[in-house]
Amino acid sequence: QPCCKVILILTKYYHTDMGKVLESSLWRSSDFGTLYTKLNLQPGIATVIDNFYICSTNKKKIILVSSSHNDRDQSLFISTDEGATFQKQPIAFYVETLLFHPKEEDKVLAYTKEGKIYVSIDLGKKWNLLQERVSKDHFFWLQVDNFHWCLFGIFLLVLWNIALKVTTTYFSYSLNAKQFCFSFLNCVKKLAIIYLIFLQDLQIISTDENQVFVAVQEWYQTDTYNLYQSDPQGVYYSILLENVRSTKQPEENVLIDILEVRGVKGVFLANQKIDGKVTTLITYNKGRDWDFLNPPDVDMNGKPTNCKPPDCYLHLHLRWADNPYVSGTVHTKDTAPGLIMGAGNLGSQLVEYKEEMYITSDCGNTWRQVFEEEHHILYLDHGGVIVAIKDTSIPLKILKFSIDEGQTWSTHNFTSTSVFVDGLLSEPGDETLVMTVFGHISYRSDWELVKVDFRPSFPRECTDEDYESWELTNLQGDRCIMGQQRSFRKRKISSWCIKGKSFTSALTSKVCECVNTDFLCDYGFERSAPLKLESSKCFADFWFNPEAPPEDCVLGQAYTSSTGYRKVVSNVCEGGVDLQQNLAHHMCPLIAPKGLQISIREESLAVRPGEDITFIVQQEQGDVLSTKYQVDLGDGFKAIYVNLTMTGEPIRHRYENPGIYRVSVKAENVAGHDEAVVFVQVNSPLQALNLEVVPVIGRNQEVNLTAIILPKNPNLTVFYWWIGNNLQPLLTLESFLVTKFAETGDVRVTVQVSCGSSMLQDSKVVHVFDHFHVLPLKFSKDLDMYNPDIPEWREDIGRVVTRLLAKETSIPEETLMTVVKPGLPTAADLHVLLPANQPKKKRSITSDKRIAAIKQALNAHNISFFLRGGYWVLVTLADSSSDSQRIGGGSGYWAIVVLFVVCLVAVGAFILYKFKRKLPGRNVYAQMHNEKEQEMTSPVNHSEDTQNIIQGEEFIDDDLDSQTLGVVLSINSREMHSYLVS
Repeated sequence: QPCCKVILILTKYYHTDMGKVLESSLWRSSDFGTLYTKLNLQPGIATVIDNFYICSTNKKKIILVSSSHNDRDQSLFISTDEGATFQKQPIAFYVETLLFHPKEEDKVLAYTKEGKIYVSIDLGKKWNLLQERVSKDHFFWLQVDNFHWCLFGIFLLVLWNIALKVTTTYFSYSLNAKQFCFSFLNCVKKLAIIYLIFLQDLQIISTDENQVFVAVQEWYQTDTYNLYQSDPQGVYYSILLENVRSTKQPEENVLIDILEVRGVKGVFLANQKIDGKVTTLITYNKGRDWDFLNPPDVDMNGKPTNCKPPDCYLHLHLRWADNPYVSGTVHTKDTAPGLIMGAGNLGSQLVEYKEEMYITSDCGNTWRQVFEEEHHILYLDHGGVIVAIKDTSIPLKILKFSIDEGQTWSTHNFTSTSVFVDGLLSEPGDETLVMTVFGHISYRSDWELVKVDFRPSFPRECTDEDYESWELTNLQGDRCIMGQQRSFRKRKISSWCIKGKSFTSALTSKVCECVNTDFLCDYGFERSAPLKLESSKCFADFWFNPEAPPEDCVLGQAYTSSTGYRKVVSNVCEGGVDLQQNLAHHMCPLIAPKGLQISIREESLAVRPGEDITFIVQQEQGDVLSTKYQVDLGDGFKAIYVNLTMTGEPIRHRYENPGIYRVSVKAENVAGHDEAVVFVQVNSPLQALNLEVVPVIGRNQEVNLTAIILPKNPNLTVFYWWIGNNLQPLLTLESFLVTKFAETGDVRVTVQVSCGSSMLQDSKVVHVFDHFHVLPLKFSKDLDMYNPDIPEWREDIGRVVTRLLAKETSIPEETLMTVVKPGLPTAADLHVLLPANQPKKKRSITSDKRIAAIKQALNAHNISFFLRGGYWVLVTLADSSSDSQRIGGGSGYWAIVVLFVVCLVAVGAFILYKFKRKLPGRNVYAQMHNEKEQEMTSPVNHSEDTQNIIQGEEFIDDDLDSQTLGVVLSINSREMHSYLVS
């Protein structure tokens, strides 16, 4: 509170080897730190206080966290009168940290060492369990609008040992608020990274102004993160800056080198690390544009720095202090807009051991060097007084202070005896001129607290004549920032007065007309050169289709496709340029259900008999209002639901008898259907794996089904394989299974992996055909740099190529399928499927026309897509002179050719027998060679020269006896011609 004069100080004796606090003392002052009284919370009982928390909206409310010496019991001490009195409240869990609600003073969250979150709505008197398995330091209150707050958190899931899932829960008894908060459930799924498995880590940077900033460490990063920014709903995320430096701390804590400059909204500092070189960048429009920091012309002694861009800039350390009672390497404050003071160096990059002190009073436009060594900084009286104490391990008795924004500095002896400084504290209220220095004379001595009062140094309070104004500009000199011109006022250098509690820094603001820099790339779009201001054009990412309807598109409603741009959140510009205009309007079609998933809330597919199970059905795409869901739990229970995925209603069930149950959900509407299957084993638990299978295969051809698991436990893992709807699985101790499909059509293949008490399932659909062509493809080498070699990425690349080819050649997309192979260099096979409704005798002619059209499009370099970093990936034939490979065949011409060749071979054999003479030629045979790989086995050997694999019985007309043919040929058309001529 501005009028508050109470100071609380908690001293603790922390035993490093035991890892806990053994002794503590709580001190209270009610006169700005002149006198302190030691509080006795429980007379006659030694009480150990681990920590205390003060409500930010009502500082009279305080909660102390106390523990017993045996760590068995923990209690809270609650005060509503600034610590004058406390009430003890026992609790049944061990508190790691407390978090007050940003607005409602009686709502508190408690995070435990077991990763659980408890919530209280009566200032800690009663607690309810809210969520389990929450990541430490990854839960925040997020304001959705003016009326609703959501608890935003990261909840850990074990997936490939690296993945994180971001979800949310809600803290409100209002259904309206619940609906708001549930809109955040798709947060990470809508990240521009797309693939959940890509994430190694995710850190929440900021949740201010109805917007979420997240730093994401992707699969290829080790000590850097990529910065993403959400839309106002926190659902769709776009990339702002790549390769932001990170540092790992003890207990797996991670520090990201990004700092929000307090006092001026939209300004951030970040350290970017590229090729081992760290440079400092600044943005004035929430990450839309980034620039280097301009170096000063002279140093603190007035000598030229000889630091000239573009070879030399100012770089700052953006570290948080380990000690919470001293400033970090960069210091800003809400009540001192434009004032930034930090430690760094001049040069081409940041140097770790250089910590010279620099200051700016115009929000980063111009900088001055003030010290040669790092200092702890404290702002008093709205930045009117800057206090600095050297960061050193030797005892001190002198501090420095400045009243003219760091242009001149004075010294002050704050004590007669040198002390080891442990921290600086300013008294409550931004207008205060009273501070406390605390430390110790020796490592075995008690704490020393020194009160420093600057109030007697100022004769009067400031008047309007003591202030002057300054306008906020970016490094290009633009005054319109975030859609408005803003001016602030500051005290004149010649004025020696106190700003006081009535001082306000903001002076005027004027709304500007919109320009291109007020817009950034929308979800699914990226700029080709993020750091270049002149490059403002946004391109669609390769995985994103701007014209596709949104997932929540309802039949009869309209939707708009993005132009690639959206206004920066909190930007208030009006009129002028509007990059969001001319939006294309579309009517929502009736979309078939897609991405149907059924899972168990308890996250275990192995249960005990009689144990309660809760099934959750989710649908990624498709209409939900007109969709019926047929649920079969495998034990005779069947039901039909409406709006099942929209309402989120769980399906509760209990299996009484041991066994394996096939649980299926079929979603169906007029546009199509989708099905999800999960197998439940009653009597043991379950966990995780990935099934690799060639999506297209010929009938009666061997196919390799491979299960990839992490970590690998070859001697402890049992694999269960289901082909189709068969309830009797095939069991193997190997991670692969070789099988055949005798019938054409779509066959669902499901595998479960059991290791001890854990189990996981994956399921894929294999398309079985009699006839199809295969064209080998290759990509430009730029794609290899972004190839993580995981199935999800390969599937997305394949879908992109298929869509582009279908659009370019007008061939129906359902007859094309691109399969990207594992490994490097990136390569793929294009499967050209024969139309099912076309007459059999016309298939070969039509296929030839389609193959020719596809080759023409690929050879003309018409198939390409945009990749992050400004690269265009070109798709071409792996060998432009080769013919397509054909699996299966038709009748007619090829049947006659085969019959002629067979007869010719028979005649040759007769001549060999008759004249006992060996003719020059070839032994022609075919052998399907299935080569087991770690991830995927192709049904066709592409290492040989492109060839036609023709199965003899497939090429005979219906009126011929297929049993008379016993030869399987493997020659291409050019070889066949040469052979017949010879």
